[in-house]
Amino acid sequence: MPNNQTKALVQGSMMVAIFTILMLISAYVPIIFIVGLIFAPLPIAWYSANYKRSSSILVAVVGCTLTTLTSGITMLPFAFILALIGVVIGNAIYLKKSKLYLFMSSGIAFLLSMTIVYVAYVQFAGINIIDMSLEILRENYEQSNELAKNVTGQVVFQPEIIEAMLKTMELTMPATITISAFFAAFIIITLNLPVLKRLGLDVPKFASFQNMRLPRSILWYYMIVLCINLFMRPEFGSTLDVIVLNVSYVLWMLLILQGISFLHYFISKKEMPNGVKWIATLLALPLSSFMILLGIVDLGFDLRSLVKGKTKE
Repeated sequence: MPNNQTKALVQGSMMVAIFTILMLISAYVPIIFIVGLIFAPLPIAWYSANYKRSSSILVAVVGCTLTTLTSGITMLPFAFILALIGVVIGNAIYLKKSKLYLFMSSGIAFLLSMTIVYVAYVQFAGINIIDMSLEILRENYEQSNELAKNVTGQVVFQPEIIEAMLKTMELTMPATITISAFFAAFIIITLNLPVLKRLGLDVPKFASFQNMRLPRSILWYYMIVLCINLFMRPEFGSTLDVIVLNVSYVLWMLLILQGISFLHYFISKKEMPNGVKWIATLLALPLSSFMILLGIVDLGFDLRSLVKGKTKE
């Protein structure tokens, strides 16, 4: 027992040191700072996957404390978010959960930690990051207008269009933050799990993206949102409008992913080159409306069974 405790203490100290070094790189090495941020959860995740949750949380707290002492208070929010992600990833591996569970729990942890950091900035520092970001965007648009007016004599964006765009961005901020949190969690998981596997951990695997199938209930949610927009027509900026707008954005993103997944499935079944999948993915954003429709049809009518049947023929 003492040997196990000593081993846990030694390995915990090593992981704290590695975490602190990665955060130092993020703080002081501009060129590769993003690498430090992406892989900072790795040592905490490794420790959490091997030891119980209470010990992992203690290691994460010590890592955040040392990061603050060595890199300054400005790095504390980043250390808090990344250490929490590391604990969640490692705990999911420790409990032998599926990769979907790991992804969802990491995304939720990322979202909650970002919310805590935002509230802390507002309450204790009086800094509203969202308002500051929108103000910077407004200034950039105005500077672009001024430059275009000096060169061509005409403005690029009318003032009312700028205000409408910024207002829409403000209203859809919850959906934007949610999607960003889950996307960041996905990037961290995708890049860290292979390393954890090489370090001897039994990490879960995702099913192939081409086999991704969202719940059909997504279609009902989408129909409800459409009906509210068509028949109730919420007043712009009202609580109902904000809810419907944000839910719509999230549903659109999910249906676009479903549409891309079907294209990957179709390309694979037709034995086309893998490069075609990359081209289809790149064309997904400019053709987002078509991708949403394709995702709806795939969920509602099971296009894959039709493609599979024709392939067999």
